[in-house]
This record gives sequence, structure tokens and C-alpha cells, in this order.
Amino acid sequence: MTGGGVGAAPAVWRFDAIGTGWEVVTALELPGPARAEVLRVIDAFDRAWSRFRGDSTVRGLARRPRAVTAPPDAVPMLDAFAALSEATGGAVNPLVGGSLESRGYDASYSFRDNGAVPAPPDWRELLSWREGVLELHQPATIDVGALGKGRLVDLVLAVVGAAATGDVIVDAGGDLAVRGAPQRIGLEHPFDSRRAIGLWEVTDAALCASATNRRAWPASTGAGLHHVLDARTGEPVRTIAATWAVAGDAMTADAIATALFFDGGPRLAHEWKVEWVRMTTDGRLEWSPGCGADLFVRRDTVAQ
Repeated sequence: MTGGGVGAAPAVWRFDAIGTGWEVVTALELPGPARAEVLRVIDAFDRAWSRFRGDSTVRGLARRPRAVTAPPDAVPMLDAFAALSEATGGAVNPLVGGSLESRGYDASYSFRDNGAVPAPPDWRELLSWREGVLELHQPATIDVGALGKGRLVDLVLAVVGAAATGDVIVDAGGDLAVRGAPQRIGLEHPFDSRRAIGLWEVTDAALCASATNRRAWPASTGAGLHHVLDARTGEPVRTIAATWAVAGDAMTADAIATALFFDGGPRLAHEWKVEWVRMTTDGRLEWSPGCGADLFVRRDTVAQ
């Protein structure tokens, strides 16, 4: 995914965090205290929600289910998960962490496939998040990957926007938020990263994407695996190759980009007033009515 800069000769701050490259673009160089606050916000989010670090709240709950003080963002993220789960018939589930670990996407990145394990279908009974308390009632592993990076982009944008004047772009490995001047973003082809399937002009909004060619590895059976699993089966999605969504905030865009891999995703996008594009694994494009993306390939299929 590519985009234009901010104004003339913008200041670009690049760094790595939560396993991805970040790029913060501002009209003037971001002050040191603001950079420090960005890194603090990212570390605090990671310390709460990462299943890849041993000292996180999520890993602690996986080892010993109990009630703890709810980390910031528990309510908005898990409320969104409840809507995603309902819309997709349970295909999206925040207790999918164990399923991902069984397929090899674990804390050590072993990529050793131990077979499909469905996530707990009764996750709403096993996990609660009200009145400042997050409680896991039985052993399970929380994974907020369906929308967590988008939420973090929103948090970083809030810090940067408060410290910077003029236009701002916050880009976390292709999940990005734009404030100010319109930015034309290239939509990377999931089968050839040197190509784009189109351009999308984004103004004061967020664009998030997901694709099965990212975080992919071999399976024990010979078929390829990737990080987008159907929580009901523990098996990777085989019908959708890539999704893109534009919304007013990055968490919403990220959530819909995940939901679009499943039946029910387009309907939820309509309810949340999110524009979207997706490509099937046989190369067809589908998009939302009124979608503002400028697509380069022939529009074979219109999804309502």
C-alpha cells in the first residue's frame, strides 16, 4: 500500500513496533516528547493485549484465568468483537488465539502446524469485560488481531494530532489513518506485491487492509496456512484473498477488513457505513455500493 506525502518536504518518522513497520508523516518534525509518548502508548497497548510477550495481560490470563483490572480499550474492542461475532455467525472470535497457536502462529513464531482447533464457540460466557474488570473464566488465549492494530493506529493518531499542526498520516504496515489533505493510497495486489489493483483517495479517514499472502506459512498437510482463520473450525479462509475498508476510524476499518473474509461482513459494513473492496481467491473483485475506490481491473462482480 502506498500513498502521497503530506505537503511539501514532510517530516517522516519510521520505526518498528508490534512486529510491523510504522511511518508517521507530519508537516514539521514531531517533537521529542510527542515521539516518546507515541512509543509509550504502543508499549502500554502491547503489554496489555499481545499474546507474543510473556509479561502481557493476555498471556497472564491464558496461564491463569481470573478477573483483572480491565486494560484501556477493553470495552470498545470487545464490544466490536461481539458485533463481529454476531454478524459472521461466530467466524470472528477474540478467543481464537489458541487456534492460531495450534496452526503455528504462536509466541515463538514456530509455524509448526499441529492441526485445526476451533475456538470456544461460547466465548461470550467465558470472557466478560464490564465495570472496569476483564475476566476470563476458563483457560483460553485472547487475540485481538481482528481489530487491535487499527485501534492502536487511532491511539497513535490522537497523540500525533495533538502535537502536530497541519496534515498527518499514521501508517502501521498498511493500516493507516489520514488527517488533513486527501491522500491517494495504492491497493496492493494480493498475488503480486509489485502491482496495485487500484487507488483510493482517503480524506480525514482510515484505510485498513488484510490479505492472506501476509503472515502465511506451509501446513503439515502441504496446503498453505495464513493468519485469517475461521474461529468455528480453526481452518484458514480459502475463498477471499484480500480486503480493504475505509471508515472514520482505523479500528472500525480494521474490524470490517476482517469481517469481509466471511459471510455477513458486507452487511455489517453497510450497517456501520463502511466502504470496502475485496478480492476472491479466483481473482474477482467485489465492492460496496458507492465505493470511492478507483479500481484498475474490470468490475466483474458487484456485491450488494
